[in-house]
Amino acid sequence: MQQITRKIRSFVKREGRMTAGQSMAFESMMPIYGFDYQDQVLDLTGLFGNDNPVTIEIGFGMGASLAVQAASHPDRNFIGIEVHRPGVGALLLRMKEQQLSNIRVISHDAIEVLNHMIADNSLRGLQLFFPDPWHKRKHHKRRIVNQEFADLVAKKICGGGILHMATDWQDYAKQMLKIMQQANGWQNCSETDDYVPKPEGRPVTKFQQRGEGLGHGVWDLMFKRLEH
Repeated sequence: MQQITRKIRSFVKREGRMTAGQSMAFESMMPIYGFDYQDQVLDLTGLFGNDNPVTIEIGFGMGASLAVQAASHPDRNFIGIEVHRPGVGALLLRMKEQQLSNIRVISHDAIEVLNHMIADNSLRGLQLFFPDPWHKRKHHKRRIVNQEFADLVAKKICGGGILHMATDWQDYAKQMLKIMQQANGWQNCSETDDYVPKPEGRPVTKFQQRGEGLGHGVWDLMFKRLEH
């Protein structure tokens, strides 16, 4: 019998329950601002109706950070990737309330989206804020940030573009730093070649506030894609 190898994913779907507002926003907004996974490259200009620079946020949670950034930068486009439907509904509700039109949303595995739907050298930036740390050592293989991730993102971000990551788990921060220092084509934005102070452009979320309340530190990493 042929053995089927199961792909290791960096997330587990925990659907949860959407509020009435989130559900209504999902039903009314997803057909306009959402898009489905397809095994073909996206036309980003067609998707947004303009050629403004595009940043992807992987795992936007409840969408608080992404909505703030989109409101602060109407001249930029954002793609949010999130597998949890309540979070998608929450972001769409924020978009409706704030009349934001520069965000597009997909609920699918981020690695598959990057691999098959995003053209090389087409992104101005990629954000990964507080990904699941999979803190047990036996689960570290599930962490999204690894050498393959660094190489994949390097293909998708254009020269001068930024990869910005943040975590409140120190050992994950050290792992991220080591991987990025070994990856080709990146320049650390840190003057000390490690972490950067929290940029003003990254809003503090309730998730971060809760972590800090528990005594967790926060580590921001920013790397610039070298011209290529």
